[in-house]
Amino acid sequence: MYTNHLRFPALSFCQKNGRRLFAFAAPGNQLSGFLTVSRIARNEAYQTTGYQRPEILTHIEEIKAYLRSEKAMLPNALVVAFEQSVTFEPISPGNFFGELVIPIQPNVPEHRKPGWVVDGQQRMAALREAVDESFQVCIIAFIVEEPNEPQEQFVLVNATRPLPKSLIYELLPELKSPLPSFLQRRQLPASLMQRLNFEEDSPFYLRIKMPTNPEGVIKDNSILRMLENSLSDGALYYSSRDGNTDPLEVVKTFWHAVAEVFPEAWALPPQRSRLTHGAGIVSMGFIMDAITDRYIRQHMPTRDQFVENLEPLRDICRWTSGYWDFGQGNQRKWNEIQNTSKDIKLLANFLMIYYRSRVWNRPAETLEHNH
Repeated sequence: MYTNHLRFPALSFCQKNGRRLFAFAAPGNQLSGFLTVSRIARNEAYQTTGYQRPEILTHIEEIKAYLRSEKAMLPNALVVAFEQSVTFEPISPGNFFGELVIPIQPNVPEHRKPGWVVDGQQRMAALREAVDESFQVCIIAFIVEEPNEPQEQFVLVNATRPLPKSLIYELLPELKSPLPSFLQRRQLPASLMQRLNFEEDSPFYLRIKMPTNPEGVIKDNSILRMLENSLSDGALYYSSRDGNTDPLEVVKTFWHAVAEVFPEAWALPPQRSRLTHGAGIVSMGFIMDAITDRYIRQHMPTRDQFVENLEPLRDICRWTSGYWDFGQGNQRKWNEIQNTSKDIKLLANFLMIYYRSRVWNRPAETLEHNH
């Protein structure tokens, strides 16, 4: 049946109940020759078959781009299940070292290949095209004893608790090696967030909840979202481009102004104030960008100018009590605003429309308080 065999130096070891595992390395671009991916589906009797989700093309492209970088490294192993035609040949009886022998057949259909990927299908897809034979990939394998073992191991591997995103965000600023682009995009915001949290002149000083600051009350993800929005096309985009302004100083200046205009709401935790809540943080970030846009042709706005532009919002903000009046009979109790995309959009649009109608069209130099 099989016309050829692949032989890989391997280490064999036992776990509980004598179950044997194998550790070996293989060229990344050879994996598809003996491994397949069992896609989840249902048969004609509506029974589940397979277990893997469809390939995520964007994720695969991210991995491919990283693997092509000069310092690429892939230390985490693929987990693979082999059919019983795969054998281990020790170099001597009872030795843990030997060769894993994998029978293969050219042009065999996918479902007839001797191995199934349990964990690492996106990595394997990227490895097919991104690397040459010199790039070796770690593999941990077992030989199937029961038909459903690959599915069972897939569930167990993927049901473990993932690494907390907060921990990833806190580690990102310290990483120097090339990163996938989705992590690169968060590296600068994460660095700015850490400085906001730990620099004593920051209005957020020790108020952002992070693994190293568990007493913080403002969610790190809310701060990151506010910073990312602004870096995309707002105040921080302008300041990061001109090279003369520290983006962090813009953020500090604006939020010090917010604390001055709304002192009571700023002093309270998110449970008691929607200003320090995710919806308020993200929505007010858009106001920061709008105010900056009024002054950017001359200079970055000062704290006094931020305060002057924020003052008109006092009349409509219900950060800690009362009802938000969004118009057309849509009233929401102050604490009914949630940290959801829908509510953030509602609040941000409400604040932005009011700001533009009451402030935006006036000359920036002659803005007067209207109280």
